[in-house]
Amino acid sequence: MTLRLLLLAFVLFFFSDAAVAQQATCTNGKADAYDCNAVDLQATLSIDEMGGGRQTDGNDIWGWTDPTTGKEYALVGLSSGTAFVDISTPTAPVYLGSLDTHTNNSSWRDVKVYKNHAYIVSEAGGHGMQVFDLTQLANVTSPPQTFSETAHYDQFGNAHNIVINEDSGFAYAVGSNSCAGGLHMVDISTPQSPVEAGCFSGDGYTHDAQCVMYTGPDTAHQGQEICINSNEDTITIVDVTDKGAPKQLSRVGYPNSEYVHQGWFDEQQTYFYQNDELDEGSTNTRTLIWDLTDLDDPVLTEEYFGETRAIDHNLYVKGDYVYEANYTAGLRILDITEREGPVEVAFFDTYTSSNNASFNGAWSSYPYFESGNVIVSNIEAGLFILKPNLATLPVELVAFDALRDGERVVLRWTTASETNNAGFSVEQLSNGEFAEIGFVSGTGTTEETQNYSYTVDNLGPGQHTYRLKQVDFDGAFEVSETVSVTIEAPASLTLSDAYPNPFNPTTLISVSVARTQQVRVEAYNYQGQRVAVLFDATLEGNVEESFRFEAGNLPSGAYLIRATGAHEVVTQSVTLVK
Repeated sequence: MTLRLLLLAFVLFFFSDAAVAQQATCTNGKADAYDCNAVDLQATLSIDEMGGGRQTDGNDIWGWTDPTTGKEYALVGLSSGTAFVDISTPTAPVYLGSLDTHTNNSSWRDVKVYKNHAYIVSEAGGHGMQVFDLTQLANVTSPPQTFSETAHYDQFGNAHNIVINEDSGFAYAVGSNSCAGGLHMVDISTPQSPVEAGCFSGDGYTHDAQCVMYTGPDTAHQGQEICINSNEDTITIVDVTDKGAPKQLSRVGYPNSEYVHQGWFDEQQTYFYQNDELDEGSTNTRTLIWDLTDLDDPVLTEEYFGETRAIDHNLYVKGDYVYEANYTAGLRILDITEREGPVEVAFFDTYTSSNNASFNGAWSSYPYFESGNVIVSNIEAGLFILKPNLATLPVELVAFDALRDGERVVLRWTTASETNNAGFSVEQLSNGEFAEIGFVSGTGTTEETQNYSYTVDNLGPGQHTYRLKQVDFDGAFEVSETVSVTIEAPASLTLSDAYPNPFNPTTLISVSVARTQQVRVEAYNYQGQRVAVLFDATLEGNVEESFRFEAGNLPSGAYLIRATGAHEVVTQSVTLVK
């Protein structure tokens, strides 16, 4: 092989996860080279195609819609700056150009939007906050071009994230070299003239936050501006209505926390969905669900565990769905119609090499375009433009439960309608993973109610957890919520107290077992000599058998009654008094 061919082979191998792919429908669990479910690929743009090079990585992402033209744009964070991509034709994105970093390259860059301006921060030293007028993008005639900052804010240097409350006109730099890393507040109501407005440093470093004008159920705080801060080891809730005197409302941790990374309210501002970035070494991807009905007393109500060990990163809520960027597992979409019972209904894995707990793959997503397209930034591979098909999920599952029947479980479920339904894979949780234990065929397409059941026999004691994976004829699938039942350990071999005791010359005893088995009951004197066989037969489960110990021909003294079953031996002492 020539040196040129060897070099080409190396390049193809090294950039295998950055390969360019174009429009592909998710069919039989695949869209081009990518694993998927109910999410189609519109297009990709590689790091190179967005002006980067071999030393450039992707990081954060946000979106903007031009209010004049309705065109949609992706704002893609790169280690070298920010790329701007016209995705108004999602299958043919156009890289318009980039804004270089203000100082040095950095793996961490964050961008948000307010009033047609992008606000960009980075962990690069001295970077501050760049302001960029996005309306310039409509006038690009010969892309790509190199853009310049519209304005710059220098009251902090490095910052990890920028948080914007579009309803109040305030930005919050977090993880900066100011305010002890807490909320550095900036008035951006005049977009090109940011003004420092306040600081909250009472709980130290804030990694990320969501700040809202509060309209949720806690009447004591309605109408106030509230920030839900992810502070590494706690959720910390702060009232920032008065920028000069912010007030901490609550601060709470939780068991087995490793790194409280980021989170987002549901649209009713009642539940908060939060990720923990560093706990995947011992568990699958975990999403924590907080009930924030009382902002002064947050309550952790549930934990959702994903399909893989991938590290969770940023998540956002739109309607009844959570959009999670889970690094090597890509974009994962959870249905939160039942707020405390998320169910994964769709995904697109942007990283083909593995689903390991490593910092590769999907960094973040933006799901708020009116078109329904979702953009995802991938560290190695660049920009993905995706189209979830959430409205066309084929089966309406209206009930799923489990009934314990002795040592077996009967799973029952009901559908209100079905489209293209091949059937249901019945899966059981074992050693932290779900595995198929059976398959029940579906009805195809029907508008009539359908009832199904599946029986699992010969279960041992303990908790048993199940779910359904509904599979279409084309291979697409949807996973149900889980149901659990507990099988109690069978009662031990039971020998009743003899009555009367002491006795002369006869006493009555009963024996019973939970499971049918051979049972033998004997009487021994305290020299260890057997003096009588009282019972020796097969005893039916849960049937009590009574018998008498006739001791008229035996001397007074203590005797041992011994019952022997298939796996157990029980004894008791009786006394004969003459």
